[in-house]
Amino acid sequence: MEYDVIVIGSGPGGYVAAIRAGQLGMKTALVERGRIGGMCLNWGCIPTKALLESAKRLRAVREAADFGVDGIDGSALAFNWGTALKRANRIVGRLTKGIGFLLKKNGVEWIEGTASIAGEKEVRVDNRLLKGEHIIIATGSRPGTIDGSIPAGILMEIDELLSAAAIPHQPVVVGRGPHAVELVQFFHVAGSEVTWLSPQGRLLEGVDPFLEDALMRLIKKAKIRTHAFSKPLEFKDGELILDDIHIPCDAVINASTRRGVLPESDVDLETEGGFLKVDDSLRTGRAGIYAVGDVNGRSTLAHAASAQALFAVGAIQGVKGKMDFSKIPFNMYTFPEMAQVGAGEPELEARGVDYRVSEFPLSANGKALAEGNSDGLIRILVEKKYGEVLGVQIVADHATDMIAEAAVVMGMEGTVFDVAATVHAHPTVSEIFLEAALDPPIHR
Repeated sequence: MEYDVIVIGSGPGGYVAAIRAGQLGMKTALVERGRIGGMCLNWGCIPTKALLESAKRLRAVREAADFGVDGIDGSALAFNWGTALKRANRIVGRLTKGIGFLLKKNGVEWIEGTASIAGEKEVRVDNRLLKGEHIIIATGSRPGTIDGSIPAGILMEIDELLSAAAIPHQPVVVGRGPHAVELVQFFHVAGSEVTWLSPQGRLLEGVDPFLEDALMRLIKKAKIRTHAFSKPLEFKDGELILDDIHIPCDAVINASTRRGVLPESDVDLETEGGFLKVDDSLRTGRAGIYAVGDVNGRSTLAHAASAQALFAVGAIQGVKGKMDFSKIPFNMYTFPEMAQVGAGEPELEARGVDYRVSEFPLSANGKALAEGNSDGLIRILVEKKYGEVLGVQIVADHATDMIAEAAVVMGMEGTVFDVAATVHAHPTVSEIFLEAALDPPIHR
């Protein structure tokens, strides 16, 4: 069979690329060896956010008396893992069915099997050879291995956790970055005695240290046990041994730094740090072969994968340009949420940019106080001469939604004056943008 585009992998990079190519009239094949939707939809973004929402509801009920709700027996409250997991799986099932419908609607042929690159314009799926003018590799990533001796049954990957019959009571989350942080907070709110082990070094790569500091304040406030490690881990007699520290443990959750899932290839595809190397147009060193999403190591965020997919399909259609990663939001679904878009202070200082920081706390926002979620603030990094918005960081409930406003402003090279002139509905948490943009703020 001959195609205009062959997409390998059906995560948020792969299925978006395939659907978009189909919408534009290209004969498209999507190859997937596992479940449609990939890691993100089946075991990552969607089910974990559904579980986090269940944990948030439990926390809200625990705090209901402060809002005038009587009659709740706090001693009877418990997190029902089975029910929460069933709900998450229902959501996953609905979304995967929807993707299957969209693939069919747009004429994309979905091929089940394991793909390998047979040539610059050839893909082998098991014993079938496909020919394609263009190939988009979107095979994603997986957590790396944990160095040490941890037996099977104790060591859990995220997909194993999401098929477990019961929630671990003494889990140890190993890793750093958003995936590790969200699991740690989920277990804590759900009532498990969680411990967080992180490799020595920065906890959040590519974001302003302000967010990292804010994260550690949240972890310390919640009294979650944390340890940094640099040596192999050992499990013995129900404990994880870290130097001279013995940590009671019934599950070790692998949230290690991710590595690209690389397809087998008969042509040489250059790699870098465990990922496929691409240029700023997402092209590999081979003509007509693109790599989008986690597999190229530029970002492990699902929305970044989808944005790259759209860019790659546009490039195939002749749209010229370079993928701009500087305005892709960083989201973390903590309690409260954290988000960033644009440059952080270290980057601006390294570039010698003359900037100022404008802040506004949620503690002065009426909607946040009414909701009982007044922890956090917004920071806008502003170029001094013209007032251009260069970066925004938010610590707040719904920060992952509100960061889109900042992304729009920055995408249009907007200024802090544009933000200040934008009328924000009252009362809303988004008014913190307006307040931070005003100099000085009205309510501070």
